[in-house]
Amino acid sequence: MHVERHRTAHIGWLRAAVLGANDGLISTASLVVGVATSGAARSAVLIAGVAGLVAGAMSMAAGEYVSVSSQADTENADLARERGELAADHQVEHAELAGIYVTRGLTPELATQVADQLMANDALAAHARDELGLSAVTAAHPLQAAMASAVSFALGALVPVVVATVSPDALLTRFVMGSALVLLAVLGALAAQVGGASIVRGALRVAFWGVLAMAVSALVGRLFGATV
Repeated sequence: MHVERHRTAHIGWLRAAVLGANDGLISTASLVVGVATSGAARSAVLIAGVAGLVAGAMSMAAGEYVSVSSQADTENADLARERGELAADHQVEHAELAGIYVTRGLTPELATQVADQLMANDALAAHARDELGLSAVTAAHPLQAAMASAVSFALGALVPVVVATVSPDALLTRFVMGSALVLLAVLGALAAQVGGASIVRGALRVAFWGVLAMAVSALVGRLFGATV
């Protein structure tokens, strides 16, 4: 049997994982840089970084769960409505499905035959796929999205915290910004590769926003900072 693997199979976790890792790296690195440039002691910088890691991971998990749960609720509501319509008037739903296939290029006779066979096998699945655009590949999975976001955020946020721990005081800000920039470019390239997009474009767009976030945070730290 010939088995094809498509990139859309990664949609469920890829978006959440990439968003979590990028957000963890950018937000925590920016937080560390902002506190460090304010003149705060290393202990304060590390406390801020760890607090940002924990709070951010929990926030990402909660946000993804709520967001994707809303998507799942909408999908389930549409399926329930479609199930009711199939029970109320099977013939109208059959004609609707056949009409969809006609708009896709089938002759009316062939479209009717296809609708006959698909609805005889699983009418709800046929309407879910071809009328509503729902499938098992793109279905919402709240727990999967929440876990992927939380774990990836924590892993991304861990990098600037570790770098801030081992860096010399005089070079802490530069080391955090440099390591974050390199890893952001790598993450952008990997995400683009998995998604089938341009690696260079993926790396540049992530790195650009990371540099912007850290630069603004550093500016705020210098403007409003006070030596602790």
